[in-house]
Amino acid sequence: MLEVSGITRTYPNGVQALRGVSLSIPRGLFGLLGPNGAGKSSLMRTLATLQAPDAGSITFDGASVLDDPQAHRRRLGYLPQDFGVYPGVSALELLDHLAVLKGIADRRARREQVEALLAQTNLWEHRKRAVSGFSGGMRQRFGIAQALLGDPRLVVVDEPTAGLDPEERNRFHNLLSEIGEQVVVILSTHIVEDVRQLCARMAILAGGRVLCQGAPDELVGGLAGRVWAKTVEKHAVAGARESMHVLSAQLHAGRTRLRVLADDAPDASFEPVAPDLEDVYFHALGERKAA
Repeated sequence: MLEVSGITRTYPNGVQALRGVSLSIPRGLFGLLGPNGAGKSSLMRTLATLQAPDAGSITFDGASVLDDPQAHRRRLGYLPQDFGVYPGVSALELLDHLAVLKGIADRRARREQVEALLAQTNLWEHRKRAVSGFSGGMRQRFGIAQALLGDPRLVVVDEPTAGLDPEERNRFHNLLSEIGEQVVVILSTHIVEDVRQLCARMAILAGGRVLCQGAPDELVGGLAGRVWAKTVEKHAVAGARESMHVLSAQLHAGRTRLRVLADDAPDASFEPVAPDLEDVYFHALGERKAA
């Protein structure tokens, strides 16, 4: 169990990236959902002990992360949003090098783990290719392989599916699901579908604050019977936003499909629809903006 309590972080330029963030994260996949600039990467870097918070505490399995960051790193796997690689170095050589840096000194044990991770991430047949020449999806899978070195108990991945094509994204989802059966995996993303497909627990973060957290189905259930839809002409959207709580407005065949939150139908032309996680997301962001 990872416990985050009251974490704040203000950068030297005055930007307050985290404002009293508190989360309880059990074993399995946990989705941290939020727009760009929400503070997700700041929180991920703090959990990875790459930066210290100004206030608050973090414990993992009862041990303080901030009191002994070096011990925490031995239990941590981290895939940042962007990472560089040495040009011209093969996947096998680079993963072995990273395993040495991770502290896996025994040569035989290191080779067995490196080969097993390349197979697990479906990179074995590409092991002699330079990682610098990998596609985006292959590079992300290599990133997961390096994050799993040393059998970590906590894995943190920051925006791992951004820019991946649908096939690579699906393959990456399957890999994360497999990993999440054994350890705590925190998936930071702005893609609602990633959280919906993968995570048993989640939180929405915006403006450095946690807006809500819980099981996706429970959060969606909180909007049951309150979401209504109607297709309108594009010019009518602005007026609708002024007179009702519009969750989203999406183009469809040249017209706009409105989804509105209300206890009762705004008028007889609206039809009831089942809420989804995207409705929860837009509702949370809308409430924060209104506040």
